[in-house]
Parts: sequence; C-alpha cells; structure tokens
Amino acid sequence: MSVARVRRLVGIALFVLLISPIAVMGGSDLHTALFTPRASLPTEISQEIQVGDIVFTREPYMLLREVARAGGSWMNHVGIVVDTSGAEPIVAESKVPRARLTPLSRFVHRSAAGYVAVLRLRQPMNATQQAALVSAAKTRVGRWYDLGFDLYSSRQFCSKLVFESLLEATGNPVAEPSTFAQLLQNNPAVPLGFWKIWYFGEIPWQRFTLTPAALYHSPALQTVYDSTQSAAAPGHKTTSTGQQAIPVTAGRQS
Repeated sequence: MSVARVRRLVGIALFVLLISPIAVMGGSDLHTALFTPRASLPTEISQEIQVGDIVFTREPYMLLREVARAGGSWMNHVGIVVDTSGAEPIVAESKVPRARLTPLSRFVHRSAAGYVAVLRLRQPMNATQQAALVSAAKTRVGRWYDLGFDLYSSRQFCSKLVFESLLEATGNPVAEPSTFAQLLQNNPAVPLGFWKIWYFGEIPWQRFTLTPAALYHSPALQTVYDSTQSAAAPGHKTTSTGQQAIPVTAGRQS
C-alpha cells in the first residue's frame, strides 16, 4: 500500500473521530450541545433578511472550535442568504461532507448557546449583483468540503464559499486572505498541537486560507444583528436601519 494511501486512510479515521460530538467534546461542551437552548433570530430581524446577508454561528465540534480559536473570535461557521422568496430565507453553506442549501432557522438553530450574527455589505448590491451572487453560491452547492482549508483548492469550506460568491457577484474581495503563518502569528496564544496533528506534523504555513472571523471583522460589512453585542454597550453596533441590535433569545420565537 502506498504512503499516500496510508495517509488518506489515517486522515479519514482522524476526521471521523474529530467530527463526532461525543468523542471530541469535553463534558461542558457536550452538555451545551445537548441541553442548552440553541440560537434563533428575533422575528423582526428574520423579516429584514436580504439576499447576500452573511450569517455567523458557532457550532459545537472540536474542529470548528479550533477554527474559532485560530481566528481569535467566537464564530466558527458562516453561510450566505441566497433566497428570501419562500416561507423563510435559504442559506448556502459549505458543511461536511458537501456544500448545501439550508433554511435559515435550521442554520441558526445549530449554533451553540445563542451565538448568532447577521452582517451585510455596506455598499448595497443591485439586482444584477444579487442574481450573480445566487448563481455563484448555488454553483458551489454539492462540492466536497476541504478539510485542508486551502483557499485555492477546488473544494469548499464555509468562509471560502461566502468569499468567492461575493467576489464573483461584486468584483470586490470582502476580506483579506492570509497564510497559516500570518493567521497564527496574529494569534500567538493559539496552541499548535491540534493543527500539527491535523496536518500530520506539517502545518502548511504558506497556504492561503480565510476564516469566518476575517469576514466578520471586514470593514466592508455592517451589522444587522449580533447576539454578542450588548444593546446598552457604548459604541454598540447597529442594524442597517440605525437601531440598536436586539440581544438573542434562546429557543424559538413565538
């Protein structure tokens, strides 16, 4: 059996282990995933959702928790709204094993402990750009997930799908990609042990990638809603209408 074949089989086994919530969660994380009410958007925010809105969440899996850690922020997953014509908005997302379309409520409900944010381009898209965005995102639906987080591979991961779809639609990069070296230099407190194991001892330092946090902190975006921001806090982010965002409530809205 070739070395490449062995590495692939070991990688598959490691992947199965790491995406298993029971196998990889600590006691507190498992308790959060099973018993803590998940996130939902207030009705008034859901009704304001537009095509092109970017939705950030935090999923309770070890790999994605490490993604959040590397990015220096709370979020570890992101999707983009591609349809608001039906009963509820539809989100395009890259998720193991393949990119897919997901109803907004289900997408948000997977987020742990009420974490959710919705951001929007400061420069509104016109109808042509929105149509191009929908086409770009849907073209990526069905593509396999890239466990190597390579921005220039043929596969997808969550922030890459959002980044590329917006780039095709508007012609402008919404965030700045970085190499693994730059990413971890910006977050020197991040332990490298996990990523050394993930990449079989050889972290691809010069590989370009993009984290959900890079999108979240982009100056090209404005906040529609953010559950992590206190409505009473000075300098609080606001909705696109200029009003303060409303704190998230756990569980579904009535």
